[in-house]
Amino acid sequence: MIVSFNYRNRSSLLERFDPRARWFFSILVLFSITLFWDIRFLLFFLVLTLGQYALARLTWRETRRAWMFVIFLMSMMVIVNTLFTSSGAIGAVMRGTHTVVQFKITIPVVGWVYHFNLTVERLWFALTQVVRILSISALFIVIPFTMDPRQYGATFRGMGIPDRLAYTLDLAFRFVPTLGRDFQVTLDAQRARGYEVEKVEGGLFAQIRKMAPLVVPVTMNAILSGEDYANAMDLRCFGLHQRTWIEHLQYHRYDYVLIGFGVLLLGGSIVLSLFGYSDFWVPAALIP
Repeated sequence: MIVSFNYRNRSSLLERFDPRARWFFSILVLFSITLFWDIRFLLFFLVLTLGQYALARLTWRETRRAWMFVIFLMSMMVIVNTLFTSSGAIGAVMRGTHTVVQFKITIPVVGWVYHFNLTVERLWFALTQVVRILSISALFIVIPFTMDPRQYGATFRGMGIPDRLAYTLDLAFRFVPTLGRDFQVTLDAQRARGYEVEKVEGGLFAQIRKMAPLVVPVTMNAILSGEDYANAMDLRCFGLHQRTWIEHLQYHRYDYVLIGFGVLLLGGSIVLSLFGYSDFWVPAALIP
């Protein structure tokens, strides 16, 4: 049985909008954010998305795991990609000459020499990337917790997506909480059989081998469940003809205002990017 994220009606301002309008607005803001590497404009979007998060009336207890995942992913991107490798298209921009820390490390066996050069541009780019990721995360984290799971399929179908793809997206949103539920059930079952997860020790490969009693059943169950859902939909000829949905959605005047505001943000962002205001920017006061 598939489950969904923990949803409860909070009677917040955000939940009054049509879910299709919220999705259109989020997508438009996402495209607007991706146009900028200037932290001054990204701070505006961060305030905007945090304001939306505040309107959702979410608690830290509800979204803690999602934020922990975002913080972990963001830390890996900033530390590995920005501070050390400086890869990607923006890498050429952030390779400045204003050095903060510089040293070299020689690997004993092979004799390789690693030159590390931490510049003002790299540090500022790291901060810019943090603001960018937080803006996008705050924009989309609220959706699973403030949207009725019964409206997923009808929402995507109402956005013009075909029935098969709309139902696929519906199942995709339910996959993560379902996988978490299955993992917890498997963990409890293994503990009942005497398997002590807290005592998993050793190196990386040893830990992976000892976690097999948890990972293998959960993975196999996810694959078999996916096949069962696909076969069940094929037996019902889902997608061959236009389907109807139980949930009925209707736009209101404030929904059009929200979509219009998103279009205005995207249009303004495109204009600013064409005039060169979206490029990577470093405060002159930080450059010696």
